[in-house]
Amino acid sequence: MNLAKTIKLFLMDGDPSGIISCELSNWSGKAYRIPRSEVKNCIDRSDLAGTCVYFLFAKADGAHSKPKVYIGEAENALSRLKSHVAEKEFWSEAVVFISKDDNLNKAHIKHLESKFYQSAIEAERYDVENANRPTLSAISEPDQAEMVEFALNIKLLLGTLGFKVFEPLVERSDGNTPDSFEQKIFYLSGVGAVSAQGHQSAEGFVVYKNSVAKGHFSASVHDRYLKIRDDLIIDGVVDTKADGLVFNDNYLFSSPSSAATVLLGRNANGLIEWKTQAGVTLRDHELAV
Repeated sequence: MNLAKTIKLFLMDGDPSGIISCELSNWSGKAYRIPRSEVKNCIDRSDLAGTCVYFLFAKADGAHSKPKVYIGEAENALSRLKSHVAEKEFWSEAVVFISKDDNLNKAHIKHLESKFYQSAIEAERYDVENANRPTLSAISEPDQAEMVEFALNIKLLLGTLGFKVFEPLVERSDGNTPDSFEQKIFYLSGVGAVSAQGHQSAEGFVVYKNSVAKGHFSASVHDRYLKIRDDLIIDGVVDTKADGLVFNDNYLFSSPSSAATVLLGRNANGLIEWKTQAGVTLRDHELAV
């Protein structure tokens, strides 16, 4: 069971798009979300002169491409951000994590950097911009345990700030997944080889890799769905096969109906079309107590 958390956000210049500090109750860490344009205004932040692990973020280039992230560590956070302003063009904002008790050393942050890099690669939500794989530093067993907790809190705060870099669209089963997980999977089938699986998430509806969509749309389908299909093909999310369009990756649609319409090639109500293995519609599943 997840425990309730209290997170404090402080808009340092009174602007929600400006510099924000983020703290978690009873945790020695602290986060700063800093827009690229505001790095120059952080020179009076003495706590940004210490060791840190940080993330540089950029929005996706297109509707069906992934956002970007660069994961790094530094012994002087502000100095490193200034160098990235001068040398790296792609990013628009940074999130920096420091320790309020100055308990992070070089080995700690290199250990965290390596772990975060691997987690981001495995989640497949962002394109990771690091040119080289960070080296995993050797730290003591007690320090490893401490860094596990530190990393979990960093992931929590990143998600709170809107960066889902470590949250895969589809959770991987470890062999001990409860039966309730299976009840959240929905199925869709249609004319020909159309066959898909997916689940509803807080962000929309996820269609799973290897799902098959109809290759052609009916004339009544709105142009916006034609564009979604065409963009999926251009971006390589789906491949054109003889029996339809096959998804190469898990893909997040804005809604169950958007997903169902693209898959079936016709106007569709996703709340009715998506069903559990037992035949319960998504709408009835949502209404069930």
